[in-house]
Amino acid sequence: MANAPEYSTYDVVIVGGAIMGASTAWFLTDNADFDGRVLVVERDSTYSACSTTHTNSCMRQQFSSELNVHISQFAADFVKNIRQYMGGDDRVPELGIRSFGYMYLADTVGFADTLRENIEVQRTAGAATQLMTPDQIKAAYPFYNVDDIVLGSINTVDEGYWDGAAVFDWWRRQSRERGVEYIENEVVAMARNAAGTRVESVTLACGEVISCGQVVNASGPRAARTARMAGIDVPVEPRKRYSWVFKAEQPLERDLPLTIDPSGVHVRENGGGTYQAGGHSDVDPAVDYDDFAMDHSIWESHVWPILATRIPQFEAIKVTSEWAGHYAMNTFDHNAIVGPHSEVENFIFLNGFSGHGLQQSPAMGRGTAEWVTYGAFRSLDLSPFRYDRIVAGRPIIEKAVI
Repeated sequence: MANAPEYSTYDVVIVGGAIMGASTAWFLTDNADFDGRVLVVERDSTYSACSTTHTNSCMRQQFSSELNVHISQFAADFVKNIRQYMGGDDRVPELGIRSFGYMYLADTVGFADTLRENIEVQRTAGAATQLMTPDQIKAAYPFYNVDDIVLGSINTVDEGYWDGAAVFDWWRRQSRERGVEYIENEVVAMARNAAGTRVESVTLACGEVISCGQVVNASGPRAARTARMAGIDVPVEPRKRYSWVFKAEQPLERDLPLTIDPSGVHVRENGGGTYQAGGHSDVDPAVDYDDFAMDHSIWESHVWPILATRIPQFEAIKVTSEWAGHYAMNTFDHNAIVGPHSEVENFIFLNGFSGHGLQQSPAMGRGTAEWVTYGAFRSLDLSPFRYDRIVAGRPIIEKAVI
């Protein structure tokens, strides 16, 4: 990846080249009505510390917002038909979804009522979610301890693991072939016009000033830092999330759904007798952008005991790898922030996905490309996620946040 841009002027500058930036760039190239010049500025071409590479790489339709359900449904369609979406390019792999489903476990009447409310939204949107009594859960998944469980919720249609890395790779590869320019550099400043209504240019770490038609903030957990360069506030901050891959001495006899324990700890099938668990500390502060240090006490005192209680076969396990990553947490309402700023009209948000960004990247990249091209969302109306809801104090309440 080059370090310096080829030109001094671009129609679109995308700040951040991970999954959201790559999706937007590709969808711009796939739109016959867009013929502009696109620059993607990525600070680390290894992507070693970005949220995209620290993900569970799973998708679900079990949300409490119908729009979030539809966003995931498009992701499922895109993944299962990626070669067709990419023009029939026979280099593109045929992908699928390993639909072991998400299993939400409720241990209180109130939580069970929430699952019942959510399933009505999901079924209206066309999802195949099913509620399960403790006896039904035990019959289908004998390895669970359900002594404290009131109700479960699962959907095994287009809900589970998918190869996010392959989709990410092909978005970048094909968009480059179509003329998108990627550079390894960093946007360090932005200049607005005299009226303050537009970003006229961005300054790179190398000192070069680039004129731009529109700017897309796709900088993940660093979204607030990018926005401040344009004099804008956005309520997004990095929150640390821990992951562990472990091997079980006695592997489960069937695939493990991505199980969301009432405690918030989650665990899923990884294949070959291995599993992946995730969680965070009870105190969940914003952290430094470069803080990826592990807290080993969380595994020993919190996560492992919960896993062993919920799935007794996980009493004898061995951790084989572990890491810390960052959620780009929207502290306002845990939902996406997309579309233009209410005053700086050419500053486009693509931020705040709060842990479900990978599965939302197809729809969000498509929608952002539509906004850049037409000044409107066309395929799926993402307007409820626009920034002006934050200014108005109008949160979208999403009950199914992991």
